[in-house]
Amino acid sequence: QVQLAESGGGLVQAGGSLRLSCAASGVTFSNYNMAWFRQAPGKEREFVASISRLDSSTHYADSVKGRFTISRDNAKNTVYLQMNSLKPEDTAVYYCAANSFTIFIRWSTRGYNYWGQGTQVTVSS
Repeated sequence: QVQLAESGGGLVQAGGSLRLSCAASGVTFSNYNMAWFRQAPGKEREFVASISRLDSSTHYADSVKGRFTISRDNAKNTVYLQMNSLKPEDTAVYYCAANSFTIFIRWSTRGYNYWGQGTQVTVSS
């Protein structure tokens, strides 16, 4: 059973940066594809970024491309999301997600079977 714990959220001014961390426990972390999703009030949870278990290839939502970077450290069982040039529209609860699938839809919440509790990111204008 995978357990995921996010940290690093907070309040930041527009243009600032934050780094989110997601620590995994209970499994061999390198066997899992990892992703970040976010959910703003009144909106559906949406894909932010993913990183493959096979070759650490990354994919991003168009809205964050060039500003956010996902990375993983298998030795620390941790995935990161470096967020730069933050905008008020980035305000949301950010969730870490994981799966051990070979074939899945990376941008869909249904593509992941393990989720963290989420961490709040608030960007003020």
